[in-house]
Amino acid sequence: MKLTRKNKFISMTETVGGEYYISRPLLSLSIHVSFPSLTVFISLIAKSISMASEDRNEEELHVLLVAFSAQGHINPLLRLGKKLLSRGLHVTLATTELVYHRVFKSSAATPTATVPTSITTNGIQVLFFSDGFGTGLDNKTITPDQYMELIGKFGPISLSNIIKDHFLNGSQKLVCIINNPFVPWVADVAANFNIPCACLWIQPCALYAIYYRFYNNLNTFPTLEDPSMNVELPGLPLLQPQDLPSFVLPSNPHGSIPKVLSSMFQHMKKLKWVLANSFHELEKEVIDSMAELCPITTVGPLVPPSLLGQDENIEGDVGIEMWKPQDSCMEWLNQQPPSSVIYVSFGSIIVLTAKQLESIARALRNSEKPFLWVVKRRDGEEALPLPEGFVEETKEKGMVVPWCPQTKVLSHPSVACFLTHCGWNSMLEAITAGTPMIAWPQWTDQPTNAKLISDVFRLGIRLAQESDGFVATEEMERAFERIFSAGDFKRKASELKRAAREAVAQGGSSEQNIQCFVDEIIGTKST
Repeated sequence: MKLTRKNKFISMTETVGGEYYISRPLLSLSIHVSFPSLTVFISLIAKSISMASEDRNEEELHVLLVAFSAQGHINPLLRLGKKLLSRGLHVTLATTELVYHRVFKSSAATPTATVPTSITTNGIQVLFFSDGFGTGLDNKTITPDQYMELIGKFGPISLSNIIKDHFLNGSQKLVCIINNPFVPWVADVAANFNIPCACLWIQPCALYAIYYRFYNNLNTFPTLEDPSMNVELPGLPLLQPQDLPSFVLPSNPHGSIPKVLSSMFQHMKKLKWVLANSFHELEKEVIDSMAELCPITTVGPLVPPSLLGQDENIEGDVGIEMWKPQDSCMEWLNQQPPSSVIYVSFGSIIVLTAKQLESIARALRNSEKPFLWVVKRRDGEEALPLPEGFVEETKEKGMVVPWCPQTKVLSHPSVACFLTHCGWNSMLEAITAGTPMIAWPQWTDQPTNAKLISDVFRLGIRLAQESDGFVATEEMERAFERIFSAGDFKRKASELKRAAREAVAQGGSSEQNIQCFVDEIIGTKST
């Protein structure tokens, strides 16, 4: 028989023989003792109450996440924040006012035109800072270069004010700031306040290695004089120009983004940690190759819990959606045979030309396979930009939606493969779902990601592209036929799915890395 006695701070369980277990929930501490006398017993109770009272007066340890205003940047940071939250740290996300208007305003109980001081989602406080849109620029016509200039100008001032207003007074102790590569100025703000700073790298570790070597002039890359130069780097296969990220090529038209990446690697000396949304077993060779230069620590895959075999009702997901998914596609998938459906999506940013859409439409129709195709509506247009009559002609075999719950789709047993633009978040979701991929990269990190799919991870096929990036219908048809007939892609996908789950399980590589990171953060408190 056991008798449990509780007060505000401690719980005591008496067992046969007069032994007691004292549990202090505030410290997650249990003490098992045998009491020789009532005096000693009361003394221990008093000491426990005193210690618990002191605990209440201790500073709250906070981590501040700073995210660029894109869904693919915010979600990995939020999921990392959830893991830090579960280890006893307080977590705040700071992102741009644009994110409030795109995401949180629509879901607010009482949405207003004025951005609120803060909101809370899944235990994480969200603060919003100005990215400069208040200056009168039209955010529908602003170019990427203009936006990067604006956020680089207004962001540091706004973030500094957030830190002053929320973390420099009272019991809140800001022990770390974590940013991502598109807001490198965060490292300067952190240094100004003498706060340790980390970066969450949201692309493959392979891209981190390429950019690090490129911006530090450690290797030779294609130039205007020699644009066809191949690149050989440790831990990676031979890279041809079409395998490299578009921002390192001499033909790159986006001037501002390479400047931001260059700034990020110039700021590297101000970072105490570089974390990666990947897992060691997936990119071991390239991670090991960076160990002596600038180590990168894997803490992923940072994907919804359901993809990792975890109970989403218990774990919960903190990810956001900037577009409302059409859930009716899940009912349609339920009616399809196992491993029969071609899933096609090019992410939240890519806009395909009419020629590209027509080529995909012909390939899907000719495949005679069930398909689920995500085609986003263009601004101000209600109709989907598809070849005339396509939806009606294929309604018995396929479904076209403007957006879908991708993680649920990828893990659905009827889905056989994923025709993808090779965005890293989508790739990680496919890897953790065990879904083979057909790669059609567009720009930025995607060409290198496609190389990883076909030659490193061996999870699928890279489509042959013409000089303008176009893929012929016949090329897609060949890829569909091969992906359905070759069982090696599915076997490899199953292996990496298992490895991803092991990495985030107790004792796994990423879980251990996160715990070490937390231990170091807490260690900074006294420095």
